[in-house]
Amino acid sequence: MRPLRLDLDHVASADRYRAVGALLLVFSLAVAVALVLRYGDAAIELDRMQIARALVGTGRNSVKAVPKAKLDEEARTADAVLRQLTLPWPDIIRTIEEAATRDVAVLQMQPDALRRELRLSAEARNQDMMLEFLRRLASAKALGDVHIVSHQVQMEDPQRPLQFSILALMRERP
Repeated sequence: MRPLRLDLDHVASADRYRAVGALLLVFSLAVAVALVLRYGDAAIELDRMQIARALVGTGRNSVKAVPKAKLDEEARTADAVLRQLTLPWPDIIRTIEEAATRDVAVLQMQPDALRRELRLSAEARNQDMMLEFLRRLASAKALGDVHIVSHQVQMEDPQRPLQFSILALMRERP
């Protein structure tokens, strides 16, 4: 029997593990490429979901709290605008046009939707024309409690017209 020969070379040869190392490197690179591609797909899918969420509006975006005073102010403003828009404008204008004559000129019309009042400023040739205009407005269905608030003769005008203001309550539509 012959004893086995021992290889006591303490310096390992480079050729011995080179193939295993190269194979391990190729495998690691393949896994890394697969992970990078998967990460890209996941990022694209996340973007799609965020876009869809934004379009649908189900996202819970952080909403800043608005002070109650500001909300109340905006509500009052919106309510005032709504009241102005819901005034019976066709009835009011028709009533004023039907009451007007050639001797009376309506200068200004100021509706107050909150109080349901209408203030008119007008000018008439004389007192009789002013009173006739007042009678016509008082007989209209759209207005009630029509009365003269003030009147004044325009002395600087050579024809001396009578400028006056009328206040009337606007009636609700039937």
